[in-house]
Amino acid sequence: MRMFVLAMLLTAPALAQTAPASPAAACGPENVSFKVSQDESQRALAPPDPGKARVYFIHDAGTSWSVGYPTVKVAVDGTWVGANHSSSYFSVSVDPGEHHVCATLQSSLVAQRVELAHFTAAAETVYYYRTRLVVSRSVELLELDAIDNDQGKYLVATFPLVVSTAKK
Repeated sequence: MRMFVLAMLLTAPALAQTAPASPAAACGPENVSFKVSQDESQRALAPPDPGKARVYFIHDAGTSWSVGYPTVKVAVDGTWVGANHSSSYFSVSVDPGEHHVCATLQSSLVAQRVELAHFTAAAETVYYYRTRLVVSRSVELLELDAIDNDQGKYLVATFPLVVSTAKK
């Protein structure tokens, strides 16, 4: 009987633990899609808001061809924050602390891909993430990578800002 009680006391904490949230919880609702327009006049870095961090999401299409090119939508902590189309960028302001990023394709022509990342934001710091779609005869791959500040600044100076609005 003592062994049974001891076993119950040792296993109870393990049974009480909850399973971690699904990694896809970083993504927003599946039914959200964006209309994206490019603003060629904006190619400047926005500083972080006071007490916040700024995160740039850059899509590098690797080509100037944009007809039929899929839109890449991005979520932070389970909320869609914007989308890129072709080579473009947008930025968001986030609170300091841990954040989870989700990037996925908004397309019915290309197989659905989801990329996930996380980072810990510090106040008044700038972060850069780049997405790329790699397509060959047999592979379609969406990549999401944190990139160096120098590379991020270069791409922001090269690509147009996008304004994305959720479609109703």
